[in-house]
Amino acid sequence: MAGGLAALLDDVAALARLAAASADDVAAASARASAKAAGVVVDDAAVTPQYVRGIEPMREVPIIAKIARGSLINKLLVILPVALLLSQFLPWLLTPLLMLGGTYLCFEGAEKLWEHLRGHHAADQAAVEQGPEAEKKIVSSAVRTDLILSAEIMVIALNEVADQPLLNRAMILIVVGVAITLLVYGAVALLVKIDDIGLGMMEKESEASQRTGRMLVAAMPKVMTAISWIGMIAMLWVGGHIILVGLDELGWHAPYAAVHHLEEAVHGVPGVGAALAWLVNTFFSFLLGLAWGAVIVALLHLLPFGKKHGADGHGDATHGHGATAQGAGSDSAAAHSEGAPCGSVAVDDSTGGAQRSR
Repeated sequence: MAGGLAALLDDVAALARLAAASADDVAAASARASAKAAGVVVDDAAVTPQYVRGIEPMREVPIIAKIARGSLINKLLVILPVALLLSQFLPWLLTPLLMLGGTYLCFEGAEKLWEHLRGHHAADQAAVEQGPEAEKKIVSSAVRTDLILSAEIMVIALNEVADQPLLNRAMILIVVGVAITLLVYGAVALLVKIDDIGLGMMEKESEASQRTGRMLVAAMPKVMTAISWIGMIAMLWVGGHIILVGLDELGWHAPYAAVHHLEEAVHGVPGVGAALAWLVNTFFSFLLGLAWGAVIVALLHLLPFGKKHGADGHGDATHGHGATAQGAGSDSAAAHSEGAPCGSVAVDDSTGGAQRSR
């Protein structure tokens, strides 16, 4: 009896250790998979604030919460089951799908860079309509865009843990999906409210509070511009790395071998070898992503439907939806500073206005 009890306790302890080890594996793999999706995450955070431009400040966070809920549904109820089924029964499809997603990232990054170089930023329509129906349209539009970005995040994450058992894969993707959604939309909620926080501080009697408030309001255009550039560069880097590795896995080894050879050449530098090797890989992944994306951009602009998209999309957006968002400023800050009513958008045609941008 005592021996049986001891054996049972040993089994329970062994199961507990196994569960703990499995949890550690899931946590480590989740962190690794999340890191690989960094480029899409930054772009997601850069894209989302556009959907609440022109919205009354008190409605910004509730709308972002609705978009976040739609993003979770995208990741966990739509993308996750499909991704797991593919990885279980058609694993050979993961690399082509990942490369397709990488191509999309390269295209997006190259197109944004081209727009910056031309000085024509794609304008985003401010959501000046108010009411439940208008908010519903905003949320639906944002969730549809999120579906593409979420698919990229989940496929990138899945590719990192494809060697894990099915249950572990499911747990890792759930952790990645929830964690990234909370991170992205939590950061977005903070970004869109920083200007309001700054305006509130400017109204306080304390000179230090007023100074801090002015700094926050003045810094937001620069912060949003920096996020836009970081997202663009990260998309080209991540997309290029996906293409580089994918080409190697599909049989064209020369590009990956060349980059790997350069990595090995600098890896032996004392103290900074590993960092230099990472920088080499990142730099050449970025260059490949830029070249790959530039080809797609050129093809789309040469093809008839590509020209139509460029004319009707960016062109009309610039002329029909208001001024281009040059500096990614703050709606509520502009509205308050110009004396405009809460929720309106103050636009300066000469400078591109005080709008949030991607």
